[in-house]
Amino acid sequence: MYKINDKEYQCSVAVTLDIFNDKWKLFIIWNLLDNGKRFKDLHHSISEITQKTLTVKLKELEAKNIIHREVFAEVPPRVVYTLTPAGKRLTPVLKEMFHWGIDYVEEHGEISDDHVCCELEIAGKIGLQK
Repeated sequence: MYKINDKEYQCSVAVTLDIFNDKWKLFIIWNLLDNGKRFKDLHHSISEITQKTLTVKLKELEAKNIIHREVFAEVPPRVVYTLTPAGKRLTPVLKEMFHWGIDYVEEHGEISDDHVCCELEIAGKIGLQK
């Protein structure tokens, strides 16, 4: 039995699935792998997400200690989101998901050139090669 904050889980996979229970959280973490980002930069990188949803998901990831939110005492205030050590430990998992996703699409579909450039730009920043 696993227990976190009075919530019990039957196995470690249940813990993982409880934390990453939607499509946006891993995508946010993927975009933070190379370095910290401000809210507007994250929103630009994940253009399909609404500002409200991004705000909610960032708060959830912060509450789970996956990301860190740093507020700088400036006018206007500047907020930067970075991965915590727990978040950084997801790097090999996301790298494998990156490769698996490309392989899957190559076998069962097609990848447009503009998406390849975007993906490779992020992948290059974190040391991924395909």
